[in-house]
Amino acid sequence: MFILLLINKRLEKWRIMEVGAIVISPTRELATQISEILEEFLKRIPLMKQVLLVGGVTLKEDVERLKKGVNIIVATPGRLQDILSNYNSINLNIKSLEFLALDEADRLLDLGFSNTLNSILSYLPRLRRTGLFSATQTKELQQLIRVGLRNPALVVVKEKSNISTPINLNNSYAIVQPECKLAAMINFIRSKGFRTKYMIFLSTCACVDYFSRIVQTLLPSINVFALHGKMKSKRYKIFDEFRQAESGILICTDVMARGIDISEIEWVIQYDPPSTASSFVHRCGRTARIGNKGNALLLLLETEDAYVDFIKRNQKVELQKIELNQNSVEECLQCMRNLQQKDRLVFDKANRAFVSYIQAYGKHECNLILRLKDINLGMLAMGFGLLRMPRMPELKGKDVSSFVGPEVDINSIPYANKQRELHRMEKLTTYQNTGVWPNKNNNRNNNKRKQTESWSETKKRKLERQEKRSKRQEKKILKQQSSTTSSKKKKRMDKEDIEELAKDIALIKKFKKKKISQEEFDAAFAI
Repeated sequence: MFILLLINKRLEKWRIMEVGAIVISPTRELATQISEILEEFLKRIPLMKQVLLVGGVTLKEDVERLKKGVNIIVATPGRLQDILSNYNSINLNIKSLEFLALDEADRLLDLGFSNTLNSILSYLPRLRRTGLFSATQTKELQQLIRVGLRNPALVVVKEKSNISTPINLNNSYAIVQPECKLAAMINFIRSKGFRTKYMIFLSTCACVDYFSRIVQTLLPSINVFALHGKMKSKRYKIFDEFRQAESGILICTDVMARGIDISEIEWVIQYDPPSTASSFVHRCGRTARIGNKGNALLLLLETEDAYVDFIKRNQKVELQKIELNQNSVEECLQCMRNLQQKDRLVFDKANRAFVSYIQAYGKHECNLILRLKDINLGMLAMGFGLLRMPRMPELKGKDVSSFVGPEVDINSIPYANKQRELHRMEKLTTYQNTGVWPNKNNNRNNNKRKQTESWSETKKRKLERQEKRSKRQEKKILKQQSSTTSSKKKKRMDKEDIEELAKDIALIKKFKKKKISQEEFDAAFAI
């Protein structure tokens, strides 16, 4: 609404290809929701058009819609950067840009969009209003303010009370055994009924894929939806189906933790503690919206009980302890193992879920109180219903004697998909004859077994590659901007702007290396 008031107060009419406002959101679901709400207001302003730019549709389709005219753009960072950098033929006029809004700004930076945002900023006019909207502040957000904004002002909107969650939200937690966690949640949902909506947050995409299948089998009377960041084209379809449904369970990762407004969600269940403390509040915020009542439940292991006090101190959230019925353990265990023995795909998903959970737990922000070494890994594997313990570096030297697997020949478990099973049997025959499992690529390195690598080493190499890629992208952008002649770069930065940006980057690097003090850094940016 603020955006419409701002750009609508201009006396001169907005031309067809003249962009007055841009809204950038971290996820396509949130961007789509913003666009839908904006469309309702624009029905009363017929001469003003908006365009939604997100993944899931081709760039060609987006370009065609932009050519028909646009005054407000709602977009995700990657798609907007593609449009601004590769499609000059659209002739978008962004010189008159009045307002740039970065929604969930800290989340944009958490997802690694800082270079993309800097690239987008380079195409936009300096004389504009910029709003960074977020429920939480981070160091990266302050850094973006210093680089991307001039004369920044902080506006804080909050309730008079000293708590971080709505008054109408009932926050509770329960302590469960690792092997009883699923049973406790299933019994809890059964006790609350199936005529409402639940959101269940898990820590990884693989866990969502696996447990959504298990929960649907255990609770056939209610529809179960699964959604995570690795889903591409069908993500919004699932999101919309859950929104339209009268009841259901949405099992998801933190991709759905921010900004998303789904009506009539009565319960938010945090099956795993979130990776960051701020995400706890965002997850709870999916219920008790706009004055409605809501409930949030956090499931913790006995070794995680210190997390309650941590959240109270860090996020100012009070949690009330409740007891859960954990009697359906055998039912849940048999369900998980039966599904795996019927379809090898479920067996694969179970192993991937367990491995991803262990890896995610090891890099938790609160790893001083949530320590992997404190967990009974054998009983945790029972909670995932595994048929056998997977081989992974993180389990080396760990005590898993409490794990009891069924007597089953793993190689005899078939895929339900006949084509996939035929392909597996061909590989199995080759392995039995040669002693070597055939790889996808038929080359001389097939016989060499890939050395098992720890998660930390893999993560380190990935970060190094990302850093190199970011530097190459930054150099490419600066090179393009400096080599283009002044007559052909109406939408790009002039030489003076490039030099100013280079000085800003140099100052940030000096500050990171502690070559200048905080006072010198703030003085350089006139803060």
